[in-house]
Amino acid sequence: MPNTKALRTQIGSISNTQKITSAMEKVAASRMRGAQNMMARGRPYSDHIRQVIGHVANASPEYRHAFMVEREVKRVGYIIVTTDRGMCGGLNNNLLRSTVRHIAELAEQGIEADLCLIGNKAAQFFRSFGGNVVAASGHTSETPVMTDLIGSIKVMLDAFEEGIVDRIYLANNVFVSTMTQDPTVRQLVPLDPMEDVELSYHWDYIYEPDARQLVEGLVTRFIEAQVYQAVVENVACEHAARMIAMKNATDNAGDMIEELSLVMNKVRQAGITQELAEIVSGAAAV
Repeated sequence: MPNTKALRTQIGSISNTQKITSAMEKVAASRMRGAQNMMARGRPYSDHIRQVIGHVANASPEYRHAFMVEREVKRVGYIIVTTDRGMCGGLNNNLLRSTVRHIAELAEQGIEADLCLIGNKAAQFFRSFGGNVVAASGHTSETPVMTDLIGSIKVMLDAFEEGIVDRIYLANNVFVSTMTQDPTVRQLVPLDPMEDVELSYHWDYIYEPDARQLVEGLVTRFIEAQVYQAVVENVACEHAARMIAMKNATDNAGDMIEELSLVMNKVRQAGITQELAEIVSGAAAV
């Protein structure tokens, strides 16, 4: 049976850890609000630009951008967005598990994959798991900047334009609520500008300088906006998941302290009872 000194030391250690997890919970909750506001500001633009592309593409059917043309799939690319830090529950593991399952399903059809990784956790995972990593970027801040992401995105888009990959998928966590983050793998390129977009009106456009340059610019901005929004949503998911994980850790630490305190009291009571018994026995012997 453990002695009271060892139990007291263990309780003190758990109590110190509980203070740390409680502080991390409060910090994550504070940062989550800012990340949610940033995510909410970006969603309307990310959603509406697809509708704009739909209008322009519908008004100019004679020109189809390369990113809108489906072709036989022999090789695909993945842009995978994870966090830089851990201690956020199963957020990264759930996303990576879904992505690996998606890669495996295509591999059964003889389709190979190239990987573009955003976030240190993705780089750490595929360093041990294996995979053809063609681009990687990490150390994304609390407020991601497009210039920090554009290099990795361009590598994958150039691979599509050169015919190296025939389809690009975007894998990231989608913020549903504070308690729910949905790991999602969806097709990014080729994009269908008319998907889920109802055009109520059709207009004639006058292009300046021409339709080709306009559509090219819009499509590129759209893809960049989708990846940027995925990174922003992942930041919100990270803080929400870390807040919940740290709250669970704090609660579990409290339960452990209660259990150990109960054991320590029983050990101390047993020690006192034994001492009293020895005193009574000694008095009886005299």
